[in-house]
Amino acid sequence: MTNTNDTSHTRDSRKERTRDDGPDPAPDRPSLMEVLRQARAQLAELTGMAAESVSSFEQTEDGWALEVEVLELPRVPDTMSLMASYQVELDPQGQLTGYRRVSRYERGRADARRQGGR
Repeated sequence: MTNTNDTSHTRDSRKERTRDDGPDPAPDRPSLMEVLRQARAQLAELTGMAAESVSSFEQTEDGWALEVEVLELPRVPDTMSLMASYQVELDPQGQLTGYRRVSRYERGRADARRQGGR
């Protein structure tokens, strides 16, 4: 019976050790989902265009690099709307540090880069 108490005490001391191992390596660093939401919101605010989705992202030495799909010109039918891909750079806290448009396309068209590398 005392073995059960010893086991729970051992578990508790392990928890305490993890808490005392030192400060969190990045306490002010936002989660990935917060970074993605912030990037979309900041790009939309700067460009005045709706950021529809994040098509790629990666963590870099300087923060984050994302590619965001933006509705540039709505048309009828919707498949003819003009879309654009923006390369977006963020610092480690998720604040936008730069962006640039890398391509434009009609929503209903396939990406030429993926159809054979043209």
